[in-house]
Amino acid sequence: MVETSLPHARLDVFLRSQLPQVSRAAIQRLISQGHILVNGLRAKNTQHPHAGDRIEIHWPEVERPEARPEAIALHILHEDADLIVLNKQAGLVAHPSAGHAEHTLVNALLHHCAGELSGIGGVARPGIVHRLDQDTTGCLVAAKNDATHLALAEQFAQRGVEKFYLVLVCGRVSPAAGEIRAAIGRHPNHRQRMAVADGQGRDAWTSYRVVEPLREATLVEARLHTGRTHQIRVHFQHLGFPLVGDAIYGKRFNKRFTDLTGLTAPRQMLHAHKLSFVHPVSGKRMNFLAPVPEDFESTLASLR
Repeated sequence: MVETSLPHARLDVFLRSQLPQVSRAAIQRLISQGHILVNGLRAKNTQHPHAGDRIEIHWPEVERPEARPEAIALHILHEDADLIVLNKQAGLVAHPSAGHAEHTLVNALLHHCAGELSGIGGVARPGIVHRLDQDTTGCLVAAKNDATHLALAEQFAQRGVEKFYLVLVCGRVSPAAGEIRAAIGRHPNHRQRMAVADGQGRDAWTSYRVVEPLREATLVEARLHTGRTHQIRVHFQHLGFPLVGDAIYGKRFNKRFTDLTGLTAPRQMLHAHKLSFVHPVSGKRMNFLAPVPEDFESTLASLR
């Protein structure tokens, strides 16, 4: 029930504020498919909430996924009836998209979980609560049912999930610890990229500490307090220390890095090595540690 009229607010924006664990895109999809009713009538994204309006949300049954199951090897850190935690390998895209219709994490999960995945993410993203970039490795949790998906998404939205990354960056980072608070939005000229956009982007917060100074580089542990697209990559570029191997946000720095060290990294050196959250069913806090992959270790060894 809507308590106060909001003549200048769209319904999808209002529902996003009431359901922070559900993305605006998912809400818009539910509205367009007729799963959200206002006073018994099919809702529209652009209508305005009024005091006394009764809003009904009917969560749809999980549709048969468009993606097909594929027997892709997964490094499983934990699995139970409600969720699965993985150490994602490099090169694995989270879900089908333009240019990546198959061979994704979703394809692998559909095969491994045999259909036991949440449907809130839609037919293209069953089970996917959060994502890692294609060439980022490490801890990732997926949900096997809608209740678990909603509960985990709420923890992410309320910053109850602890996420720590190992990051190899170009240059010697100073000071040895700090915080980066700089809003992130779409790059004004390159729409596939993100950029620091103070006053226009979304709030973004990363804290870090230096783990080990290296030859022309630094190993850093970074904690994500928010989860913006490419957050760590954009924030460290903003500091002047882009990631080793990052061809999008650190091309010029990486050319200099290669000239100085003779080393070309195989990918962006970013590994989600710690993940901690409260299990939605047991209520126990669970902590996971993903072993550092071989290519990351060998790059470190070459710089010591």
